[in-house]
Amino acid sequence: MFEGMCRNEPMSLHTSFRIGGPADLYAVAASAQELVEFVSLARERDIPYLVIGRGTNILVADKGIRGLVIENGGQEIWFDSDAVLYAESGALLGDLARESARQGLGGLEWAVGIPGSVGGAIVGNAGAYGCYIGDVTRKATVLAADGTVRELSAAEMGFGYRTSRFKGQAGKGEQEVILSAEFALRPEPAQALAEKMAEYTRRREASQPTEPSVGSIFKRTRQYPAGFLIEQAGLKGTRIGGAQISPKHANFIVNLGPSTGPSTGSGHRSGHRSGQGQASRAADVKVLIDLAQEQVREQFGVELELEIELIGEWNG
Repeated sequence: MFEGMCRNEPMSLHTSFRIGGPADLYAVAASAQELVEFVSLARERDIPYLVIGRGTNILVADKGIRGLVIENGGQEIWFDSDAVLYAESGALLGDLARESARQGLGGLEWAVGIPGSVGGAIVGNAGAYGCYIGDVTRKATVLAADGTVRELSAAEMGFGYRTSRFKGQAGKGEQEVILSAEFALRPEPAQALAEKMAEYTRRREASQPTEPSVGSIFKRTRQYPAGFLIEQAGLKGTRIGGAQISPKHANFIVNLGPSTGPSTGSGHRSGHRSGQGQASRAADVKVLIDLAQEQVREQFGVELELEIELIGEWNG
């Protein structure tokens, strides 16, 4: 089963940030069944493992990740006659939004510009424009830590603002692996949905940077958007090495340096990206994260909480 796995695979090839050191082993699971097989193998051999989607909400350390990284590539989706959408957890959230709209089913049109996978969206309860994936999730099928496959209801998934029962499990032995999910949608005219998606796309393009990033770094605080506080702290545009707090949106840290990796939302190699200046490092991004938290705390007495997850070997 270890045949076909890549060794010392640069995670910069598999994250939207285009940053990250090597994974000891890297494999792509083409289906939910193959995902179960890879995870079961890692557990049997006592190999640390991490399941990722499209790498859109993680910052991987420059030293990389020990053990096996499994890219969840299962992308099958289908609909039933009761406006229920079924999707493997590796399916792209934006694809679900577009296909649902074409079918005249609403509930996911807000997700048209979100580049991550279904599994990642459920883990972080992804949302936009006042809507969240937890609002339409009916149930999920998961591989539990004890090796059994079971269904969880939406209530059991513990959805909250940018969180769920799965958040923070990444890289831990007790990780529950989402295999597929069901979404309860609603009939709505396809043309109206297309118009909504076009407007959401326009708003996203107008407000968010185009350089490689992982989207919002911090969660919204109780009173203010994190980007507003970072900008008020005078940090907008601050640069460390090849990383910068975006001049366009202060809750985004962007990769300005030359690097190798996929475009946002892709889990596959696309070659080298030419760029100017110093190559970006995860350590540079972490300095900016710490700086933003420190300055917002000192100036406004507010703690900024990470929305993304720091993955890999950060200590030492």
